[in-house]
Amino acid sequence: MMLGEPGVDGLSEVVGALREWQYDGAPMQLHPGDLGWFWRFGAQATAAAVRTWSRGGRTLAVGLLDGPGLLRLTMAPDARRDEELARQLVEDVTRPERGVLGGGKVAVDAPAGALVHDLLSDHGWGTDEPWTPLRRDLMEPVSDPGVRIEVIAPERADVRTAVQRAAFGKSTFTDERWRAMAAGSPYADARCLVAYDGRGNAVAAVTVWSAGPGRPGLLEPMGVHPEHRGHGHGKAITVAAAAALQELGSSSAIVATPSRNAGAVATYKSAGFQQLPEIRDRFRDA
Repeated sequence: MMLGEPGVDGLSEVVGALREWQYDGAPMQLHPGDLGWFWRFGAQATAAAVRTWSRGGRTLAVGLLDGPGLLRLTMAPDARRDEELARQLVEDVTRPERGVLGGGKVAVDAPAGALVHDLLSDHGWGTDEPWTPLRRDLMEPVSDPGVRIEVIAPERADVRTAVQRAAFGKSTFTDERWRAMAAGSPYADARCLVAYDGRGNAVAAVTVWSAGPGRPGLLEPMGVHPEHRGHGHGKAITVAAAAALQELGSSSAIVATPSRNAGAVATYKSAGFQQLPEIRDRFRDA
């Protein structure tokens, strides 16, 4: 079992593996769109944040270090209960010298039902706060969102980034980072959308990521400008996101949000998303 880093040249292979592992009915897991969104920091930074586990030349697991203390991890569908893989994963995430997670408080986000959850629990790892995954089937037509929607072209990136920074106070999403994200291979099957109110104000934005025809597509991220909340713009941009993924050939649209964010859960449900059972990360205290 080999732990590796793909390097920039290997990122396309990693994205390809993640695409293949997406299917309707799968537990919420690392999606190629998650790498696509991280790509805003550049290809070098993305490559440095990715870890792979392989056996016999086949990639069995992919992890994304989404910050120094969180590993977002998924496995090939037939490897989620693979004991050799799970034991290697646990060894690598619990030993800082392996170059995956450091000391202190750290967390692992892995698909529900994966054997790695059981083994981390045996090592004393607890469960963190719950997240709510939601899904909308795209086999039926998606209704009109009721507002004007713009698909953002490169020359309009400043509109998309401005809404993001307004919606998320700590956001560092700049035009330069939008261009870095758009240059990444996952963005070839992605779209940035902005919704406008009747006065022409940019009120909400979302980025959607296809994993290929017939596979679930991801919303990451979605936000509403704080000066325009409470008017249904979150529902409208979410409906528009579902329609965009349908046009890209996605079989369903998926998203996850902290369960404590009741407003976000309600917004997604109002846009036709079905709430699924909560999920939790595994964490180790300092």
